[in-house]
Amino acid sequence: MAFPRATGKHRRPSRLTRKGAGAVGVAALATTGVVGTLAAPALAADNAAESTTVEKTALNEAASMDVAVVQHIAAQAGAQEEAADRAAAKAAAEKKAAAEAKRKAEAERKAAARAAKEREAKKRAAREAERKRLNAYVAPVSGSYVSTGYQTGGALWSSGSHSGVDFHAASGTSVVSVGRGTVVEAGDGGAYGNQIVIRMSDGTYTQYGHLSSIGVSVGQSVTPGQQIGLSGATGNVTGPHLHFEARTGPDYGSDIDPVAYLRGHGVDV
Repeated sequence: MAFPRATGKHRRPSRLTRKGAGAVGVAALATTGVVGTLAAPALAADNAAESTTVEKTALNEAASMDVAVVQHIAAQAGAQEEAADRAAAKAAAEKKAAAEAKRKAEAERKAAARAAKEREAKKRAAREAERKRLNAYVAPVSGSYVSTGYQTGGALWSSGSHSGVDFHAASGTSVVSVGRGTVVEAGDGGAYGNQIVIRMSDGTYTQYGHLSSIGVSVGQSVTPGQQIGLSGATGNVTGPHLHFEARTGPDYGSDIDPVAYLRGHGVDV
């Protein structure tokens, strides 16, 4: 005969009953979402931790990327700055070289201009010196003196007087043209012995007599100081010397004072 278990409020459930009820309660809680609600905070914490890790990783990667970008940009900027410095240095060097080349070219131009000016000045000076030389007059015998004066009287001369002057000169002494001119006579002159007559550039004439030798020919141009012969004692003489005349024409009888003539052309005799 079975006796039913009393269920009054003052009777405590048995252990088995409590355990069964607990299991049923857990199942019920699971079914109703209570367990899920209780488990949610743990899942959320895990998700938050994972999210934080991901964010940190992303931040680290971003930071690394930022550093790389900054370094790359800095490297580019440095390279560009270095290239700019090189370009500036090159431009400065080229500018300096161009300025130096210009300065050198200008200096060379000025030097060439000075040299050309100096050459022209030297040419002008040489031409002037030559002009003066050609227009200058000299004594017919260098270092000599007049031994017999102009118009000295005596039986030695057919006209009764000396038509020129005699320059002291040993035989073989150099005789030169007193100025620029053209030879019109060169040969035997009778009483004058070997003689030379020159038409001077100013239209006057000079004569050189008693020569031992003649060194020019008719038609030849001569210049001041040019040797034309050697002194001697040919013709009507008493000893070696140079007979010199100045004339207005080529022939005997047109003589003028030879000393005054030479002095008038700047010759100290």
